[in-house]
Amino acid sequence: MKIIIAIIIFSVVILIHELGHFLLAKKNGIVVTEFSLGMGPRLISTVKNGTRYSIKAFPIGGSCAMLGEDTGEDEQPGTFNAAPVWGRISVVAAGPIFNFILAFAMAVIIVGAVGYDPPVVLEVGKDSAAEAAGLREGDIITEYQGYHIDLGKDLYVYTFLNELTEEPVNLTIERDGEKQQITYNPDVNVRYLLGFNRSGADSMKVESLIEGMPLADAGVKPGDVITSINGVKIPDGAAYDKYTAEHPLTDEPVQITYMRDGLEYDAVITPKEYRTPQLGFACNVGCTKAEGFNVIKYGALEVKYMIRTTVLSLQKLFTGGLGVKDLSGPVGVVDAIGDTYEQSKSEGTLMVWMNMLNMVVLLSANLGVMNLLPFPALDGGRLVFLIVEAIRRKPVNRQVEGMIHFAGLMLLMVLMVVVMYNDILKIF
Repeated sequence: MKIIIAIIIFSVVILIHELGHFLLAKKNGIVVTEFSLGMGPRLISTVKNGTRYSIKAFPIGGSCAMLGEDTGEDEQPGTFNAAPVWGRISVVAAGPIFNFILAFAMAVIIVGAVGYDPPVVLEVGKDSAAEAAGLREGDIITEYQGYHIDLGKDLYVYTFLNELTEEPVNLTIERDGEKQQITYNPDVNVRYLLGFNRSGADSMKVESLIEGMPLADAGVKPGDVITSINGVKIPDGAAYDKYTAEHPLTDEPVQITYMRDGLEYDAVITPKEYRTPQLGFACNVGCTKAEGFNVIKYGALEVKYMIRTTVLSLQKLFTGGLGVKDLSGPVGVVDAIGDTYEQSKSEGTLMVWMNMLNMVVLLSANLGVMNLLPFPALDGGRLVFLIVEAIRRKPVNRQVEGMIHFAGLMLLMVLMVVVMYNDILKIF
């Protein structure tokens, strides 16, 4: 059932995107040769008014094929290139715009049903730097480190993608209808770590190691089992937690005994200081009921949140904060929708529907942003050439443009294969 729901959601998002291209193409007198949902061989097909409508075997895409779209047939009536340049711009831009419209419509339904999450401070740490700076429970955060905050989750996503440092925290808050500036240096939690992750809470088997940390530098490998620290037997995770509670790690060396392939090894390791800055307050993520025009307002802010989150993630991807392994393709998306559906069932029918609609908002906004990237073969790449044509009042060489889009398409196909491979590895 969850796979069927995932495919339906994915198909609706793609269909609305292609519908945008289709309707604006018809509006501008461009012949649409085929409007299809899915990829691969046709399962169902019919022709009406010169357009073939098809459902294809693999529900992971769709297309709106227009006459002469990728050729130089700009003199023939009904071809893509024969339409006025601003008409072609509207056709290409319509796909992403329709995705944003779909996201907005679904967001309004969600906000109307369950509400929105105002960025209200729920708790301020006692004796924290935030409290000393004047932050109070009930304050509404409107800006964090120069980043405008509309919803509680805006703050959480920004702090997730931008690690808190020991640099000053700059907040703009609203209290009793007045805005105030609050600046403070965050408190810092100092710990000393060995640098490993256990395979389970009750286990002392090394699941993974943190590069540059003491255990990794000492030659310990994943699969090794730590058996004692400073001569004290550590049979399980509970014993390890008890030992570190009674003997907190410091910058003093400790002797670690670990087992590998039935043999025991000793290593003298100096724990490494690990500093964790603390915000010192908690912000709301719970929902508040919206009424009247606020449903429209916060529906729009939900879409804005999704778009900004996608843009922030892309920035991290290009700057190295995220990698290709963090991307998800159709397989990963379907799996994520399925997991969300399964986890929502225990919360009741309403929450199942709301979470599925939220996935539509997420995917639709994401698809809209991704397609507007100025990369060849994407809508954004085509818009670049069309805008250049509008400015210089003559088109770029059609053959050159076609070759660039083809090269971009090949790169996208390679990326899709890599992402799909990673998705499969994550699932299995």
